[in-house]
Amino acid sequence: MIEFKNVSKSFNGRKILKDINITIQDEELVVFIGPSGCGKTTTLKMINKLITPTSGEVLINGKKIGDQNTIKLRRNMGYVIQQAGLLPHLTIGDNIALIPSIEKMEKEKLHTKVIELLTLVGLDPDIYIDKYPNQLSGGEQQRVGVARAFVMDPDVILMDEPFSALDPITKTQLQDEVFNIQQNYKKTIIFVTHDMDEALKLGDRICIMDGGYVVQFDTPSEILKNPVNDFVRDFVGKNRIWNQPELIMAKDIMIDKPVKSVGERTILQALEIMKSNNVDSLLVVDKGNTLTGLVTLKQIRTTLRKDPDKTKRIKDLMETKLITVNQEDSIINILEVIKKEDINFVPVVDDNHKLVGLLTKSSLLSILSNQFIDMEVDVNE
Repeated sequence: MIEFKNVSKSFNGRKILKDINITIQDEELVVFIGPSGCGKTTTLKMINKLITPTSGEVLINGKKIGDQNTIKLRRNMGYVIQQAGLLPHLTIGDNIALIPSIEKMEKEKLHTKVIELLTLVGLDPDIYIDKYPNQLSGGEQQRVGVARAFVMDPDVILMDEPFSALDPITKTQLQDEVFNIQQNYKKTIIFVTHDMDEALKLGDRICIMDGGYVVQFDTPSEILKNPVNDFVRDFVGKNRIWNQPELIMAKDIMIDKPVKSVGERTILQALEIMKSNNVDSLLVVDKGNTLTGLVTLKQIRTTLRKDPDKTKRIKDLMETKLITVNQEDSIINILEVIKKEDINFVPVVDDNHKLVGLLTKSSLLSILSNQFIDMEVDVNE
């Protein structure tokens, strides 16, 4: 765990960081982002003591880094920068092996480690281990930089705009590599970028900074859905949530007060509820609001044609095999369910199968069409 406690930093009398208070959890990928000069790189460099606070403290696992040996701290912390920083007179294998060689790691073990890491970042060891940095493309050099950062198996990896100088295809490939490595190796990664798409793609949480302050430190979905102020809203972009549809959940777009009834009500009462709410179906719940079934106007009419007794209970004719979605399901998954099952609506439930909402084709179409209207208005403005 990395903690910033009341951290400030001044250069030549100008305050660059102002009372930073954040906690980065173990095995979390946190992205720092903000406009140029906001303090994101300064904050990152405080973690490995490249920059020291003017006031306040940085702690790792409860220990002040100011009290720790700087060389040991840095050797046990991976660091990836924009231009890879490879030593030109060393082979790729020797570049990766440099720090563990200094630490007297056994040669055979180190050779195995280098091969493993080259493979990890998508570089064939047989081809690349004996090459020199000037024989590699920018993207390949950055892959080596990532491999080198992992060679000491550190708990913390710092990445300072590592992909900003790369072409879009290579950048996307390396973003995917970092994401996959994080999923498999569960390191604590602090990643600085100026690219909001990159931040949303990689971060477990995103720290948005401006003028030396932390403006919002939250999950990507919360930042997209609930920006704390106009700066965050403008920085992120009003309609960016629609570029990340997997972050739009059922609970964000559902009808949160669907028309419902308990199964003990009579058919007559069901008809009155439908009539007063202008609907042709009722979701049926028990007294604890657990979804138990569905009854439609068509079912009731069919039943009454056979037997005109309107005192029958809803529970005696309701459909109990229902297709549902969870409130945490994304809009992508919901649309797939509606298409696959060829249904016009789907109840939304929580993890305990309690009814929390309803999604209909018409409500989804209304949300999507309004989104496109908003986008056109923004363009025309």
